[in-house]
Amino acid sequence: MQQNWFLGDLLNQLLDRSDKRRGKDDKRSISELCEALLSAEGEVSGFTLASTILERYHTLNDAEKLDFFVYLNDQLELDANQLSEAARLYARDQSVKLYQRLSEVSEPRRQELLRRLNQPSGATQELVAMRVDLLRFLKSKPELKRTDIDFVHLLRSWFNRGFLVLKQISWDTPARVLDKIVAYEAVHQINDLDDLRRRLYPSDRRCFAFFHPSMPDEPLIFVEVALTVEIPGAIDTLLSEAREPIEAEQAKVAAFYSISNCQKGLAGISFGNLLIKQVVTELSRELQQLGTFVTLSPIPGLNRWLAGETEHPEHGHAAQAVMAETATPQDTRAMAARYLMFAKRKDGMPLDPVARFHLGNGAELHEVHADADPSPNGLAQSGGAMVNYLYDLNQTERYHEEFATSATIQASRSIRAASTATLAVTPRENTA
Repeated sequence: MQQNWFLGDLLNQLLDRSDKRRGKDDKRSISELCEALLSAEGEVSGFTLASTILERYHTLNDAEKLDFFVYLNDQLELDANQLSEAARLYARDQSVKLYQRLSEVSEPRRQELLRRLNQPSGATQELVAMRVDLLRFLKSKPELKRTDIDFVHLLRSWFNRGFLVLKQISWDTPARVLDKIVAYEAVHQINDLDDLRRRLYPSDRRCFAFFHPSMPDEPLIFVEVALTVEIPGAIDTLLSEAREPIEAEQAKVAAFYSISNCQKGLAGISFGNLLIKQVVTELSRELQQLGTFVTLSPIPGLNRWLAGETEHPEHGHAAQAVMAETATPQDTRAMAARYLMFAKRKDGMPLDPVARFHLGNGAELHEVHADADPSPNGLAQSGGAMVNYLYDLNQTERYHEEFATSATIQASRSIRAASTATLAVTPRENTA
């Protein structure tokens, strides 16, 4: 069986190389190649055309790429008249034949094109990268959103849970993958190899990532975990060079302190919920003494919200003090708690994106810490405040349902008290 896999893979690679050579000699435009691919019936000819189109796309400049997406958006669109007629006929007669016809005309031709483009080796990664370009063009060409919807529809099916592979990232992981971890870290920058080693090598550190079989060296999302005795209240206690590691068996708490999405082309396709749940399962199996699963999370929208609250009659002075880094720790906690509890979007969901993510996963807003992240980024986005979200495995499903249906925020007594606490009359003086 292994020999058959090897031979099949070898044949695919040989075909791929042959297709690329032939593709360079094809003088048709990329739109003509796409039309040919949509009409191709043979598997080999379709494979060749798909390889040629993907190779050609790489040679396009920005203006030509935009023309390509406009072609997908306008020329491979739904036929509204056919759809309307098919729906009218099916409403009168729910036969299998009419259902099949309705299904056929209700899908834009570009969806079938994208499926056929996803045939050659490495094509999935090429299409993910293609969507990065599409997202860039959306800013000035919002009408391309129709095409983006189709990209997302297909990518969600190609990257569903059944295809994802959870792997532990360790100091022994191949360097090409470790380089990606360093590059994609989005929460707490990894400064050098020593910093990376401190996050992966000690017995009280873990890192897990989701991969896809078609992109084996490209993490989709990863989470860094600290195994601790107590719930952490500051990032330096986890990342300090001077900290003393503990044996994993001594840990009572698993703290998720960094979650990074890696692929811009998969924006809007959530893996975080699945990742956290599976990592909790893995850690619970490995270290059965663990009883608490929490995060130590940034509050990225706090200072933006505070900037609009500076004239508020009750807490305007505290808002100014937090942004100026002169607030008392009590006021910083209070303002962070008010933001997380009460600052909402028009749809009633929390304004903070990290809060929406964890509360949507069924977590509880557990504790807020002042002076928890003294890095320039931490001070700029939240005055140094951070928050713990608690994952109570006995409650996550109920909390998730209540949040999804009524935007109910589960919060500890400490958070509720902080959100209504009396603020200091005057901020503390800056002692720096």
